[in-house]
Amino acid sequence: MDDDLEDMDRDALIAEVKKLRAGIRAHRDNSGHDLCWHHPQLWGLLPEPIDPNVAVPPWPKFMRGCVAYREALARELADAPVHDKEFDEE
Repeated sequence: MDDDLEDMDRDALIAEVKKLRAGIRAHRDNSGHDLCWHHPQLWGLLPEPIDPNVAVPPWPKFMRGCVAYREALARELADAPVHDKEFDEE
């Protein structure tokens, strides 16, 4: 899967690492409602194409997952500032 790396010289490898780090930082630095979105920009940094056949859970299971994610944020980032805006206010 990562055979393309074998053909890269040092400069190309450094450029690839910088590109990937920039993508990871952009994802990491999301805040507010942006934490909950589908992130094809991040996945697009990989050389293989994104599979358009993403499976999504039915609504009740999906919403339970969103609640579990928010609960994990409350536990793991208890001191994080609160982004008290509705989705469409951003």
